[in-house]
Amino acid sequence: MLNKLLPFALAAILSLTALADEASVKKAVEAKLGTKVSSVAKSPYLGLYEIYADGQILYTDEKLNAIIAGTLIDGKTMKNVTAERMQKLSAIKFSDLPLELAVKQVRGDGKRVLASFEDPNCGYCKKLAKDIAKLDNVTLYTFLYPILSSDSLDKSNQVWCSSDKAKAWNEWMQEGKALTGKGDCDTSAVQKTVELGRKLAITGTPTLFFIDGDRVPGAVPITQIEKKLEQTPSK
Repeated sequence: MLNKLLPFALAAILSLTALADEASVKKAVEAKLGTKVSSVAKSPYLGLYEIYADGQILYTDEKLNAIIAGTLIDGKTMKNVTAERMQKLSAIKFSDLPLELAVKQVRGDGKRVLASFEDPNCGYCKKLAKDIAKLDNVTLYTFLYPILSSDSLDKSNQVWCSSDKAKAWNEWMQEGKALTGKGDCDTSAVQKTVELGRKLAITGTPTLFFIDGDRVPGAVPITQIEKKLEQTPSK
């Protein structure tokens, strides 16, 4: 009986030791960098620990002799380990998004779902808006995220206060048509979006979220968006 239980006991001890090591590394990194660490995991590479903090991945040894900020590539498979881990760690639960704070558009049957955080002065967002105009059978949720320019907030408020938010947004982003909204309505939704974006560690626009929770930063090609929408479950 003892021989049967011994492997399980050893596995439990090793597991607890690993958790203790990760906890001590987390505490040390937080003290060293002065920031909150979201997660720590022992990587299978060179005894390094993966540190996820402030929306970034860092690597360090158990004594913090070195802290590495950069991309980790698997030498055998040449896969980008950091990118794969970042996609998993930065994913969200889509149902947790407060969709009432977003500008909503429904095209066709609206079964495919896409959310984005965008700044009205973002050139990449304007390119994305023109590309996304080609999508059909999709529901779009655009969160106004004014972080780039001094008047980004004013423009976001103007969009939010427009009688037709989606029309005002599309005309500005796709055609450059001047915004006419006064921005004098209740714009707390825009401020709440800014707070949400910071909580989600969104540092650039556009940032896309698919219904499976995957996060895609930057203006990706429309073909990539279409492919991802087809791969993810519809609402």
